[in-house]
Amino acid sequence: MSKIVLGTVQFGVNYGINNTSGQVSLEEVCIILKIAKVQGIQTLDTSSAYGTSEIVLGKALKESSTHFNIISKYPRCEESVRSTFEKSISNLGVGSLYGYLVHHFEFYQDKPEIFDAMIALKNEGKIKKVGFSLYNVEQLQYLLDKGVKFDILQFPYNIFDKQFELYMPKLAEMGVEIHTRSAFLQGLFFKDTNTLSEKLMPLKKYLDDLHHYCSSRSLSVEQLALGYVIANPNVKGALIGVDNHVQLESNLKVASVKLSQEDIDYISNIDIKEKALLNPVNWN
Repeated sequence: MSKIVLGTVQFGVNYGINNTSGQVSLEEVCIILKIAKVQGIQTLDTSSAYGTSEIVLGKALKESSTHFNIISKYPRCEESVRSTFEKSISNLGVGSLYGYLVHHFEFYQDKPEIFDAMIALKNEGKIKKVGFSLYNVEQLQYLLDKGVKFDILQFPYNIFDKQFELYMPKLAEMGVEIHTRSAFLQGLFFKDTNTLSEKLMPLKKYLDDLHHYCSSRSLSVEQLALGYVIANPNVKGALIGVDNHVQLESNLKVASVKLSQEDIDYISNIDIKEKALLNPVNWN
């Protein structure tokens, strides 16, 4: 399960369209981390913008006696990169981070010097890899046009949102470590389409077709969605978030399922016209 990256936003805030259980308890986080470690998960993803996620994670790492590569992010804020970073590693109870990403791209565009500060921390040996969390290919093209050197990128990638796919081979050739998020589109793939909000109703036909295909193939939506991301050879980390350890165990079972070429072809032919709705920011 080395490709699976465990997202921790649920450890600090209520998150996800289908999340009805609220923020994950510290006790449950400890159980999740122990299972993740046993199952070969090596990397955790967090951010100082995820409520109390880093604090909870730091406590859970200590209580569960587990160790992982940790990626955190510098969000839009008044504090300096160094100050925010130092607070993050203090909360996490670690001396360094595997990765540190710019969380809000527009903030970086306004203040490009924040990435220089992250590189300085990398040069001091406090961060192994620096990079960006992106939302669209225009942001990636901006970085490429500017000649910005980065080690790691995280962006959305799923069976509906394939906007970054064409860039992946080039990024891999550049030695960039690619991490993808939103494999389940924040749980939208599992939602009863008869309960969709008016804003999301344009996606109903695509979701209904997806559910029909999976049923006809005796596949779960989870198997198709996660299997597609993991099957991409350029993806080094597939980020998933869980609300409890049962969900994690279920996702790990799903991750071991290999898709057929017919399944891959089906997904490749999905073309969502209402692309703005593939960004959860536009759901409200």
